[in-house]
Amino acid sequence: MVALDEGRAPERSVLRVAVRALLTTLADRTPGRSVEVRVPPYGAVQCVPGPRHTRGTPPNTVEMDPQTWLALATGRLEWTQAVTEGRVRASGTRADLSPYLPLELE
Repeated sequence: MVALDEGRAPERSVLRVAVRALLTTLADRTPGRSVEVRVPPYGAVQCVPGPRHTRGTPPNTVEMDPQTWLALATGRLEWTQAVTEGRVRASGTRADLSPYLPLELE
C-alpha cells in the first residue's frame, strides 16, 4: 500500500497477493454466496448472506480494478465515492458492500 499511497504502481506480484488476501478476508468475515466480488485479473469471491447463486452470472455482482479494491478494503476510499466516480460497477439489490468495508485488519 505504500506504493499506492505514494502514487507509484506496486509490483504485480505484491498487488496480486494483497488483492487475494483482502478478498479472502472479506469472504471469511461476510460468509455467504449472494454477491460475487470480482477484482480482475487477480481474483473473485462470493460472500454476503442471502440467497445462493449457482449458475451463470450472479444477479448481485461487484467489480473493480485492483487499486480501487485495495483502497476500499483499507479505508483509503469510501464506497459511495468509488461508486459515484464509476470506479466500482455494482449491480443487484445486495451489491452494496459499504456495511462490510473497510476491513479491519488485525
